Amino acid sequence: MIAGIGVDIVDIARLEHALRRSPPLAARLFTPAERAWAAGRKTPAASLAGCFAAKEALAKVLGAPVGLRWTDAEVLRDPAGRPFLSVRGTVASVAQAHGIATWHVSLSHDGGMCVAMVIGELAWAHHERGQPRGNDEEPERGTP
Repeated sequence: MIAGIGVDIVDIARLEHALRRSPPLAARLFTPAERAWAAGRKTPAASLAGCFAAKEALAKVLGAPVGLRWTDAEVLRDPAGRPFLSVRGTVASVAQAHGIATWHVSLSHDGGMCVAMVIGELAWAHHERGQPRGNDEEPERGTP
């Protein structure tokens, strides 16, 4: 079951300008892994804009509480290059208090903008809908 949905859009040039104007800002907003990944990309600012938009969208899922640390949410990539969220510290604590155990994220870049959509899924939703079964398992049946 969905606990919340958040969306955010970032102007890539505006973020790039802010990072140039204040170099320490990058360390406050992005983890070392996010900065390293972006540095290896053709358009680092666009990559960081995706991370920032995802973090803003995640904060909206949580109700944007005061005290969240930007670096307690991290946008990583799976082996196929798909983004996923890893949370710890302040973000993990608030997510746990809301019962959120799973995050879904989608990023899109176009026209100098980056948009992120984040969905927080309740922990008990996995139990309620059941875990995927193997091919050899019989589905549970109710009492006749």
